[in-house]
Amino acid sequence: MDHLLAQLRAAAEPTRLRLLALCARGAWCVSDLVAILGQSQPRLSRHLRLLVEAGLLVRTPEGANAWFQVPGDADLARQILARLPEDDPLLAADRRAAARLAAERARAASESFRRHGADWDEMRALGLDGAGIEAALLAALPQRIGRLLDIGCGTGGLLERLAPRLEEGLGVDASREMLALARTRLAERGLSHVSVRQADMYRLALPDAAFDAVTLQMVLHYAEDPAAALAEACRVLRPGGVLAIVDLAPHQRAELLGAHAHRWPGFDDAAIAGWLGAAGCVPSRSATVPGALDVRLWVAERKPRPVSVLTF
Repeated sequence: MDHLLAQLRAAAEPTRLRLLALCARGAWCVSDLVAILGQSQPRLSRHLRLLVEAGLLVRTPEGANAWFQVPGDADLARQILARLPEDDPLLAADRRAAARLAAERARAASESFRRHGADWDEMRALGLDGAGIEAALLAALPQRIGRLLDIGCGTGGLLERLAPRLEEGLGVDASREMLALARTRLAERGLSHVSVRQADMYRLALPDAAFDAVTLQMVLHYAEDPAAALAEACRVLRPGGVLAIVDLAPHQRAELLGAHAHRWPGFDDAAIAGWLGAAGCVPSRSATVPGALDVRLWVAERKPRPVSVLTF
């Protein structure tokens, strides 16, 4: 009962209710919330701390910033927010300010890509069959997924497509610009059960066996150590969970190693199977999506934990 009372006390304040309403629609950092609500950073930081301590918000550090969002299991927060009137003038003004800020954030991220000459839509840049690749990946995954992790989520396109199947989704990426675009995409579509964060795919700050499915789409050919990346993906996958990998088949396009900073000229089935086996996953099926470059889809399952047998 003490925990419930603490949550009710934390929510029972006008500014904190506004913060909850905003953070239920997407992830925001303190500077964003200062701009939206027009209040001082120390004041909002205190309110946010109280909401996090009560378990109504989750705080995710990312570089010099921290992002705040209503967690998927915060049932009380969602019950409270469901009772707030949608036409409340103050909450409506907050939503308009948040939409403007999200648009500015996405535009700034896109401009950063253009300034640095990066083409983040790699499948289009390489002339790949993006629709065919996506269809093959979606067909390989279960129709209902509890928790999904998308490693190298980019701008969140796969998370958006899979959102109707998920109880909870998490995307991780090393690029802050990519994550800015992903957050805007997810917030615009009201996908509050899906979030993203910055992370190193070799050292995921996530518990073992935490996800029912893990995806890596067009990630491994950038990896310095693909075996280590797959080992980490398998570590966070629950026994019996599904791992889906999409990447380039072996090719002779040596110019991609320089022009697109690829580390590997595609992967054959033997290499993928060896790395998966060493990480505790069993390959179950594979497929090819033909195109300017052939793309391979590999699906594997995490081996069940061995059952200990007691002898007397």
